[in-house]
Amino acid sequence: MQHIDSATLRGWITDGHELALLDAREEGEFGAAHLFWAVPCPLSRRELRARALLPRMTTRIVCVDDGRGLAEKLASWLEGIGATDVSVLTGGTPAWAAAGYVLFSGVNVPSKAFGEWVEHHYGTESVYAPELKSWLDAGRDLVVLDSRTYDEFRRMSIPTAISVPGGELVYRIADLVPDPHTLIVVNCAGRTRSILGAESLRRAGIPNPVVALRNGTMGWELAGLTPEHDRTERFRPGRPASAELALQRAHPFAESCGVSTIGPHELTWFENDPDRTCYVLDVRDPAEFAAGHRPGSVSAPGGQLVQATDGWIGVRNARIALLDDDGVRARMTAAWLRQMGHRDVFVVDGGLQDATIPGAAPVDVPVDVPEPTTTAETIGADTLAAASDATVVDLARSIEFRDGHIPGAVWGVRTRLDALRDRLAVARLVVLTSPDGVLARLAVAEVKALTHMPVRVLEGGTAAWVRAAHRLEHHRTHPPDDSCIDVHLRPYDRNSGIEDAMQAYLSWETGLLDEIARDGTVAFGVPGAG
Repeated sequence: MQHIDSATLRGWITDGHELALLDAREEGEFGAAHLFWAVPCPLSRRELRARALLPRMTTRIVCVDDGRGLAEKLASWLEGIGATDVSVLTGGTPAWAAAGYVLFSGVNVPSKAFGEWVEHHYGTESVYAPELKSWLDAGRDLVVLDSRTYDEFRRMSIPTAISVPGGELVYRIADLVPDPHTLIVVNCAGRTRSILGAESLRRAGIPNPVVALRNGTMGWELAGLTPEHDRTERFRPGRPASAELALQRAHPFAESCGVSTIGPHELTWFENDPDRTCYVLDVRDPAEFAAGHRPGSVSAPGGQLVQATDGWIGVRNARIALLDDDGVRARMTAAWLRQMGHRDVFVVDGGLQDATIPGAAPVDVPVDVPEPTTTAETIGADTLAAASDATVVDLARSIEFRDGHIPGAVWGVRTRLDALRDRLAVARLVVLTSPDGVLARLAVAEVKALTHMPVRVLEGGTAAWVRAAHRLEHHRTHPPDDSCIDVHLRPYDRNSGIEDAMQAYLSWETGLLDEIARDGTVAFGVPGAG
């Protein structure tokens, strides 16, 4: 690996060539202060994140941290699995700031900043929660559409709302809201998906009046209003009757944003091109992806992709190929990605006409990872349930551990297992688990270095424990907020100060436009797309 200074990295960010800027810290640490274009690739999850973020190992990669040496460790590991052009930012984020460049807090920053730009650029209309409440009470002809994921919607929603994730809005709106006079209100938890959802409908030229719920469910609660829980209302699955109309509406917006189309043969050529990175993303609803998808593609529901691009796209200036069945969701998603500054975005026409494979894409470790592996002896869920001397270490994300874990399990972060050394030293049997068991298998060698006792992996992970009908414990306050370094806690994830966190989050979002102006490397919008 080589070391580069901040001025060199800034030049690379703006030179138009492919660049993967990977931050090796845990997500919570990353969220405190990071470079705008950096993507989280925690050292503790490197095998999973790196393979998802880097389809081509010969692309230019820069690893960064806060100067603690994590970047060097990630860079060394990347070189060990075949990366050929890896650098480390000397001095990390402190050096970047000392050079006069801007650091950003939060996560999904490019997408969040883009949402603010969209509202400013297009003049997206919005309504505050008290006014929406008065409209609902008065029985006004309106519909509230929640553009988040269905799981988020189930946890909490605006009264009367229907779950329609953002990528589905233009595709299904004519079926959902046939009367052109009905007012449409789009909401999310905060701002980004409300704005992008509402503006998607407006850009598609639907005849209805459309507004975003300003500040989403957070704004609803901050206004003293009560949300609802466990609602199940959602769009009807399957191809909508109005799919052809939706395609007619999506075409002009995509064309105005310079979206290109390719066929399956061109996509295959892109995938095999040794000189360019290509992401193949299926933007349909996850249930459709699970029913059948193109081999090699990744599920990235359109609305979620646009609001969290760094969850899927790790290489700046890579090619992005989007798949769906009717062309509507892919075109709307591609149009927004183009305006975000992604240069080479393509809709694959006919990309699902060839043979597809069923089932959600497995998250697993590639068999060709050239690194030492330690044999992982396993233990079944029923055997573990009957054991009285097992110390269970759960490597799930902290907020997942809070939601449910094996009774008596301790939570740990893979790169900080030293914190459990004393407990592991006296354990008679150590059992590692994670949601699907993959991360647990990866941690076996590291745990064996901390104990002389037997180490096993729960076969199938915590999911197998649940399938075997064994109970889970739930501890909302454990681990405590200040220990959750592996995630950037959003207001709803916190155990205290939730209202203050909401206010701070909303202020952070609205302030992003000023911050990206200071950064100077961000240019949203496509010429002629206004």
